[in-house]
Amino acid sequence: MEQGFRCGTVVIAGRPNVGKSTLLNALVGQKLSIVTPKAQTTRHRIQGIVTEPQFQMILVDTPGAGAPAGSRLSHVMSREAAAGVAAADAALLIVAAPRWTAEDDAVLRQLKSSGCPIVLAVNKIDRVRPRTRLLPLLERAAEKHAFAAVVPISAERRENLDRLVAAVVELLPQGPPVYPVEQVTDRTERFLAAEALREQLMLALSDELPYGIAVEIERFEATPDGRTEIDAIIWVERVGQRKIVIGANGARLKAIGQATRLALNEMFGRRVHLKTWVKVREGWTDDDQLLRRLGHDAS
Repeated sequence: MEQGFRCGTVVIAGRPNVGKSTLLNALVGQKLSIVTPKAQTTRHRIQGIVTEPQFQMILVDTPGAGAPAGSRLSHVMSREAAAGVAAADAALLIVAAPRWTAEDDAVLRQLKSSGCPIVLAVNKIDRVRPRTRLLPLLERAAEKHAFAAVVPISAERRENLDRLVAAVVELLPQGPPVYPVEQVTDRTERFLAAEALREQLMLALSDELPYGIAVEIERFEATPDGRTEIDAIIWVERVGQRKIVIGANGARLKAIGQATRLALNEMFGRRVHLKTWVKVREGWTDDDQLLRRLGHDAS
């Protein structure tokens, strides 16, 4: 470890669909957090670990908004997000160019209450032409808070990420690394498999199915020939939703399963055999027992 090594936790915060998960994946260099056009794609706190000779940066992607209002799931997600902010050494606020919204204000207020230094990342600048259109947003941001740094970026195109990392690392305390050099997340392959299936469900179902859908991995086992066998339950809240997921003659569920298997083959570097079942549990978003099985702290 080099002298002056820095290590700390950085919470990634922002309103839905500003690119938090895309940024996490880009910084870590592999896909950890699922990405879809829908709000509330991220339901769990996910840590991505970036280790270089001079620093270890532990990035925390926080759950977004969008669960049924007043549900236990919504409460648990809000609590997980707040816990991520409270434990951070620094915060990375993501806003999407070219505008600042009332939702951005709300996230900034939460971060300011934590007292930790904040770096502002203005994302999606690749969609702004000419770049001079960014100036009003940058000027408005400067009036909102004394940010430690303001960095325009494109997470999708990896533009300006080195500058962003440098600004964040300056805010981390000096100390030894917490995780081994080769570790990139605190999450298991079992968790990543469930998220990969949920991602394909959200992409395939578009607006046909509300957020009452979840994935539970029942079995995750290695086989003697080097494959991984996975049994997964897709939970929905109503019988009609089950029919939507399965599709005519099972075609939709088959396509979702195939897409998930391909994604997992690439992610794990080995063949995956996936079996899925769609089951109905009314009101699962208020079921503490099931929420715990899905990996939420529903205590």
